[in-house]
Amino acid sequence: MKNAKAGPLLYGFLVAVLAASIFPLYYSFIVASKDNSVLGEKVPPLIPGGNLVENITRVFDTVDFWLAMQNSFIVAATVAISNVVLGTLAGFAFSRLRFRGRDSLFLVVLGTAMVPTQLGVIPLYMLMSDLDWYGTLQAVIVPVLIGSFAVFWMRQACEETVPYELIEAARVDGCSVLRTFWHVGFPAVRPQAAVLGMFTFMTAWNDFFWPLIVLDPNDSPTVQVALSTLASGYYTDYSLMLAGASIAVLPVIAIFVLLSRQIVGGIMQGAVKG
Repeated sequence: MKNAKAGPLLYGFLVAVLAASIFPLYYSFIVASKDNSVLGEKVPPLIPGGNLVENITRVFDTVDFWLAMQNSFIVAATVAISNVVLGTLAGFAFSRLRFRGRDSLFLVVLGTAMVPTQLGVIPLYMLMSDLDWYGTLQAVIVPVLIGSFAVFWMRQACEETVPYELIEAARVDGCSVLRTFWHVGFPAVRPQAAVLGMFTFMTAWNDFFWPLIVLDPNDSPTVQVALSTLASGYYTDYSLMLAGASIAVLPVIAIFVLLSRQIVGGIMQGAVKG
């Protein structure tokens, strides 16, 4: 049976999907490069204007956007690294180590994912107040240092890519559990860890609800809180707001570019195994 080749219809469909995915970001950039009069035009413009630098300058004059970017990067990077490290360790333990109560404990971890986030806001806020963490970044970082999704994701990755035979061979060679994890487990699940890191970074970067509650928007804002400040008031300046949004999306794109090789490698690895 000959391998099926992609035809013009498939390529056309893929181009259409790509254009539909990129167009909202591109149109946000167009509005950010013009003034608000563009919103009243009957035919939406498709060519950028010349007000981008002016609008970006107004963003940094309106709010302390550099501080917001710095805070969001510290929070997102710390949460992403913590979830990757702790999630991979927990996933490796739940999938490849045998200990009493393993399955029951894993069910408890999965059960925490079914609890709505809003249900724990009040007790969590009270805890942050008791610890005198209100208005500090650790109040945003510590509650999400590890999540049930990270544990579940890395457990499935270890189940699929780390054979028991390699674990037993490492033990015969005298490797401890941590050395076995570092030399056998982690290299095998590196692509999945990259996907988890990108997803967690993006989630922490885009988080708005909890930082709005526990941080002071004037002293320690994050990017999303700063963007909400740009959108507040009786009159919404869309050019100003979308200029800030265009800046805020750049770190997420940069993280995707840096991890794209690992992500594609993981996809191709799964395709070859399939």
